[in-house]
Amino acid sequence: MTESFPRQQARTRSFRLGVPRAFQVSADGSRVAFLRSRAGDDPVTCLWEADTVSGAERLVADPRALGADDENLPPQERARRERVRETAAGIVSYATDRAGAVAVFALSGQVYAVPLGEGTPTPRLVTTRTPALDPRPDSTGTKVAYVHDGALRIVDLVSGHDSAIAEPAGQEMVTFGLAEFVAAEEMGRSRGYWWSPDGSQLLIARVDESPVERWHIADPANPDQAPTEVGYPAAGTANAVVSLLLATIAKDPGDGTTAKLEEVDWDRAAFPYLSAVAWREAPLMVVQSRDQKVMRLINAATGELLREDADPDWTDVIDGVPAQLANGDIVWTGISDDTRGLIVAPAAGLQDAKPLTPPGLQVLGVLGTDGDDVLFAGATEPTEVGVWRYGPGGLAELATEPGVNSATAAGGAIVLARRDLSSNDLSVTVRKHGAGGGQPHRIASLAPAPNLPHPRPKFLQAGPAGIRTAVLFPSWHQAGTRLPVLMDPYGGPHHQKVMKATGAFLASQWLAEQGFAVVVADGRGTGGRGPAWDRAVARDLATGPLEDQITALRAAAEAFADLDTERVAIRGWSFGGYLSALALLRRPDVFHAAIVGAPVTDFRLYDTFYTERYLGDPTRDAAPYEQSSIITDAERSEATAARPMLIIHGLADDNVFVAHSLRLSSALLAAGYPHSVLPLSGVTHMAQQEVVAENMLTLQVDFLKQALGFPAASA
Repeated sequence: MTESFPRQQARTRSFRLGVPRAFQVSADGSRVAFLRSRAGDDPVTCLWEADTVSGAERLVADPRALGADDENLPPQERARRERVRETAAGIVSYATDRAGAVAVFALSGQVYAVPLGEGTPTPRLVTTRTPALDPRPDSTGTKVAYVHDGALRIVDLVSGHDSAIAEPAGQEMVTFGLAEFVAAEEMGRSRGYWWSPDGSQLLIARVDESPVERWHIADPANPDQAPTEVGYPAAGTANAVVSLLLATIAKDPGDGTTAKLEEVDWDRAAFPYLSAVAWREAPLMVVQSRDQKVMRLINAATGELLREDADPDWTDVIDGVPAQLANGDIVWTGISDDTRGLIVAPAAGLQDAKPLTPPGLQVLGVLGTDGDDVLFAGATEPTEVGVWRYGPGGLAELATEPGVNSATAAGGAIVLARRDLSSNDLSVTVRKHGAGGGQPHRIASLAPAPNLPHPRPKFLQAGPAGIRTAVLFPSWHQAGTRLPVLMDPYGGPHHQKVMKATGAFLASQWLAEQGFAVVVADGRGTGGRGPAWDRAVARDLATGPLEDQITALRAAAEAFADLDTERVAIRGWSFGGYLSALALLRRPDVFHAAIVGAPVTDFRLYDTFYTERYLGDPTRDAAPYEQSSIITDAERSEATAARPMLIIHGLADDNVFVAHSLRLSSALLAAGYPHSVLPLSGVTHMAQQEVVAENMLTLQVDFLKQALGFPAASA
């Protein structure tokens, strides 16, 4: 019997298991390390290595062979995985020394080190305090830093001496070497310490969470358990206080490790956010003002201001910058002609440096450097992501076919990863240039083929703004047969769904197979379109995104006559859930049913860094929050205009707290607006449990069919 798609998707964690990832090329370009489980339904991730010339692969570390118990995770590690949306088990992250000769990783709070390169790799347990978090070797591979009980410690791999470098000294809400919530959730900074290139120094983030409000997550299904207390910086409230220490390492007479600690000086009152740190040649740090309208790039060792950028709406944290080339030039980005472009310049000329890339080529992030070359992700069409190289030879596009591409490079070797519309496979090609380079070879993806007809989205550009839109029909659909419409958006900042990659449309295609024409649209605020498109949602996260969904719906109906606009539903999760509730409450003339998953219903309950970027400080101006709130809409709603609404929320969600949905439900109830609520016990924002993930899809279809008046039998 063929396994159902919902079951298969749940079991394979959305087809991510068995897919190679986290590539790191050795300094000499001879090898590439990566993570991959042994099969497409195996959740335990292993560490592998491939030869860049021959293509030969070998298993470096298998957690099962090490007796790891992934259920025995420290709470801080569970929280870190939630922040980075990690769904697998086993070795989910690792770090190497500068040469790529040794890899270090944590399993169940214990640290392991394993040699890379020649010979038979044998991971060895490193004696540390437990639980140990985020272990990282120095550039020489002789010392490993890690975090335990809020302290940053260093263990010497030769002598075994384990010493505290910076510790809280009884301050229970102070940690050294860990990222605070908003850094990990919103800035993309999931770490809190950085080794110097020669291993003699460290930059260490000190985080004091004592000013942050304490929120509580209860488990109603287990009333005998006390609620979990977490620090959550809601919009308009206090953030964690973050400072940075420079630790210079020395040896004490007893062969332990000591360090001289110096506080890095910057105007923390004016620039409280530590957005990024990089240390390739010079220690570089990026700080932002609380309103995020001003960003500074600073040399952390000297305090020198290298560049200041300002924007009337907000400045952006861009993945991979700052970076530094072998010749000392600094890699940055800047905005010109409504295009985010690449900047490469010496430190002395960085402030006035202009983008080197042409207008229309949006730099999405810097993927890495290789000598004096910069590798970056770019887009000239928002449904695609290309890979480009900039260096002494000029600008060159490395991925030329439509699709979603990424890459990493070092030592003259490059790993190119690609997804497109031809299949759901991730194609990974490894190429070594120069003498003895050989032929390109592949690193295999072990993910299974989805058990559903291959998605064939029809793309269109809706309205004057050219809203990127995809329409999916059932494989069995015959022209002339009218179909109810299901809008399936995310529709907000930081995420695009209309991409030329099969994986973006798997769930949408399965929903189409149930008898819908599915419309997916990326409206204002979604990525890939340039700064003006991003900033079109400033001070109002509701009006533009909702209007764009309606524009996309009407354009799709005009292009495809079989769309029945008298039966339109919308479903979404997170911002998509918010957008779904917004659609039903504000435009019941267009939308007839909604599935509202983990919605942000009142942005006062969401975090500072995300929310204040778009809506400002609610203690100074509450109007944007009122305009964007769906609680206000629910309070004004009328029972006579009610449309079927299903609200779904995980009770253990520590990102979008269940309070959002409970307050929405209370407001709807007070207005006499009928609705249904599905609480998910023990489920976080990811909702990754197999039974939950599988059955949520089938329950949603049942709700939609009933709401839109489907016949009992499905296709």
